[in-house]
Amino acid sequence: FTAVFNGKDLDGWEEVGSDKRTWGVDNGVLYTEGGKGGWLSTTREYGDFELLLEFRVPPDGNSGVFVRAPRHGNPAFEGFEVQILDDDATAYGNLKPWQYCGSIYAVAAPSHRASLAAGVWQTMHIRAQGSRVSVCLNGQPIVDADLKDHLDKLPEHPGLARSSGYLGLQNHGSRLDFRNLWIREL
Repeated sequence: FTAVFNGKDLDGWEEVGSDKRTWGVDNGVLYTEGGKGGWLSTTREYGDFELLLEFRVPPDGNSGVFVRAPRHGNPAFEGFEVQILDDDATAYGNLKPWQYCGSIYAVAAPSHRASLAAGVWQTMHIRAQGSRVSVCLNGQPIVDADLKDHLDKLPEHPGLARSSGYLGLQNHGSRLDFRNLWIREL
């Protein structure tokens, strides 16, 4: 594994989709203040990989990890998104199963909920190899999906057919913290 985030600055990352800058680094933590800023993209593309990261979501927080995303359109659909969410927020009480933390957003629901309380550091492990994607949240395997099984969603979700693209972190309007981002290309 090699570091995708150096813990000091945004070297290797670029904000996409807004002129307003909302991403920064403080004491080894990569964060967004939320608001109307863009998403944070790696400066290089990845195909097959394993990604390890830690995140901290605040109460009512919402974010995600974009996978194989291009830099145009909505990266959650032009690529795909692994959801990060405060699952226990009352604001999200009526979600669809594929909207909970660790899901492949709008595609594959987690087998069970493994998220921790808001404000606590959590771990996520994403593995994407070919069309197969797995997600472990806090050490628990919760998603094991073959994107080929979801090609009926291609008209609204063309990213399911992509084999490479940028990794990204979503600014969905709330503060989000990330640290210890590591990648291993497969």
